[in-house]
Amino acid sequence: MRLVVQVRLRPMPEQAASLEATLRACNDAANFASVTAFTTGDRREYALRKHTYREVRARGLGAQAAQHVIKKVADAYTTLKANIRAGNLGPEGSRRRARAESKPIAFRADAAQPFDDRCLSWDHTAHTVSIWTTAGRLKNVAFVGSADQLKMLALYRKGESDLVCRDGRWFLYATCEIPDVPVTEPDGFIGVDLGIANIATTSDGACHCGKGLNAVRHRNRELRRRLQAKATRSAKRLLKKRRRKEARFAADTNHRIAKRIVTEAERTGRGIALEDLGGIRDRVRLRKPQRVTLHSWSFHQLGSFIAYKAARHGVAVVHVDPAYTSQTCSACGHVDKANRPGQATFCCTSCGFAEHADVNAARNIASRGVAGWAVSHAADDAA
Repeated sequence: MRLVVQVRLRPMPEQAASLEATLRACNDAANFASVTAFTTGDRREYALRKHTYREVRARGLGAQAAQHVIKKVADAYTTLKANIRAGNLGPEGSRRRARAESKPIAFRADAAQPFDDRCLSWDHTAHTVSIWTTAGRLKNVAFVGSADQLKMLALYRKGESDLVCRDGRWFLYATCEIPDVPVTEPDGFIGVDLGIANIATTSDGACHCGKGLNAVRHRNRELRRRLQAKATRSAKRLLKKRRRKEARFAADTNHRIAKRIVTEAERTGRGIALEDLGGIRDRVRLRKPQRVTLHSWSFHQLGSFIAYKAARHGVAVVHVDPAYTSQTCSACGHVDKANRPGQATFCCTSCGFAEHADVNAARNIASRGVAGWAVSHAADDAA
């Protein structure tokens, strides 16, 4: 299993200046290579290297750095092609897709740059790194991180690390390959229903976040609306600053929710059943205030956090079809739109069973998780 560990660099002012100059040089060369790839149509790494390697080297980059710049450009065009093929940029002829296809991919001056072990070496005892720059090799650049991050970095780091500058702060994103933990045969499943009023509700009746979180989200949304309407330079600067703050808040909340759910599943020997929310933004029809609330939270991030935390503890995870889980009675199986008269209310029109609507939906998801696990393992046994 691959995880990314983020550590913060603490460079001296002159070291920070060298790192900034290096990022600018690398991304300037990447923009040159991108224009060449767009003009010639040669977007594969080997073909692009023939056209650009000498010029990239002439811009002050070392051999390894030049190779990584060219590979970064080729990977960017591969990702663009995959997004177009998957329809993520709209159908053929759409404005968004036409705009993406009509010009070369551009790289910001401070865009991330990958480094391999020839360009970057770690001293885990002194908590320093030695890194290549256009001004020469920088030694003794200090880095900090949590105890768990540093331990994982020392034991499992493998492959490239990305140098990132974010709001004037420097980070290294290092890839770690963690040994796989065998998945334990689950004794039932915890269903997780994702929603607007409660971000996550489990089949055990635990509602993760509610009024308190929604109050913060509402405040952030209103402040963002007022700043966007003001549209001054200072308002735009504050919007940029708040964007990072809101993203950190959402990620921290998702981490805490995922940890609680995985911990409970591991403690009780159960698996976790999640909704398959692929394409939810295209499927659902909501009022405008609800659309804003739906789009302002990363449910995909929450699902990915639950998945990787579960994998680290050997907890089984299955994704199920969420269709009609909010209208189906978890007691008798009766499906009726009238079963859910309100956002939080569920009352079966057939058997009279009553429960919190999100808890009822989570129980249906848990039942589908049991069935899905049985079907998938029956197919594996037959194979």
